[in-house]
Amino acid sequence: MDNNLAEIRKKKKIGQGYLVEKLGVSRQTISSIENGRCTPSLDLAMDIAYLLEMPVDEIFIHENRFK
Repeated sequence: MDNNLAEIRKKKKIGQGYLVEKLGVSRQTISSIENGRCTPSLDLAMDIAYLLEMPVDEIFIHENRFK
């Protein structure tokens, strides 16, 4: 799943460390999500969206297979 997490996080001047601390995940997890190496669980994606004060679908891009 593609995402804009790194770009949004940087625009909001939020470091990876903030997400790591608030979400209780490793820096490697955040980095892997940002680089598209892993897809967050729905719960984690929703928590990230909450912390960034944005809708989840503006951060994570899901390709609709049913178009």
